[in-house]
Amino acid sequence: MPSPNVEGDARSLIDRRAIPAHACEAVWTAPDGHRLRRIDWPGSDGKARGSILFFPGRGDHYEKYLESLEEWHRDGWRVTAADWRGQAGSGRLGKDQVTGHIEDFGTWIDDLVHLWEKWTAETPPPHVIAGHSMGGHLVMRALVDRRIAPDAVVLSAPMLGMNGPPLPLALLHRVARLMTRIGDPTRPAWKWSEKPGELPDARAKLLTHDPERYADEAWWRARRPELVMGPGSWRWVERAYASVRALEHPGALEAVEVPVLIVSTTTDKLVSHAANRRAAERLPHGQMEEFGPEAHHEILREVDPVRDRAMLAIRQFLDEVAPSQ
Repeated sequence: MPSPNVEGDARSLIDRRAIPAHACEAVWTAPDGHRLRRIDWPGSDGKARGSILFFPGRGDHYEKYLESLEEWHRDGWRVTAADWRGQAGSGRLGKDQVTGHIEDFGTWIDDLVHLWEKWTAETPPPHVIAGHSMGGHLVMRALVDRRIAPDAVVLSAPMLGMNGPPLPLALLHRVARLMTRIGDPTRPAWKWSEKPGELPDARAKLLTHDPERYADEAWWRARRPELVMGPGSWRWVERAYASVRALEHPGALEAVEVPVLIVSTTTDKLVSHAANRRAAERLPHGQMEEFGPEAHHEILREVDPVRDRAMLAIRQFLDEVAPSQ
């Protein structure tokens, strides 16, 4: 579906249901031979303002973010987005085609670092890394572990904490660990839908107020069935809690010297806004663009007034901390 570009300017509409003619879908190969999808936009008119590498969230695929990726390209950026191993069009790691499974988040971080090293060697600076939800979490882990050194970071509703039962993080982690031991750790950790492959009716209320942007996801899934994914596995849940605990260690975020913008909403039902707010305060160069009930989890796929404000905040942040070289 076409959507207006930033702030209703005169540039042409962006079709969210088509791969732009100037973007190139390809695959890249991890050191162990696993093949993962990527999509690349060249710099505008051959003179890139810099380069942005974007990673989507758990169960996501880059098709959901074509609008934002194209918009950054029109702003002059050289843009790349990629799948995570084991989801979207990059294979599966569990025992079925819809459960999102991973044995350890370190596998994803290694993939991120490998692509980052190759990508930064091939693209013009400044180099920006961006991530949504779980993608934002994994970007932050790579920063905390000192595996990457970008010029700036943009995180959309990052999973720096999970919006679950109001219990101590250590207790939640112990429960998840127990669940991996009393049953198959690759089994789904929560119910998804009465019919596997179909989106639950209440899911839209967690993600966006925009019904047309929400419908884009189902449109892409119908045409690219390999994109379909449902719940995470119990191993994913256990590893997620373990990884969040690593971020909570005293001094972990405080040692990240890179400028980081966190875009988050107080009413997020999937990730912890409180954790995102704490992170913005703990990071030496952290900033936050905070939304309220006008925004659900997928802020970059929200209604125009919300999304325009988020994209403007990102643009202003990057102009400040990662000016064109």
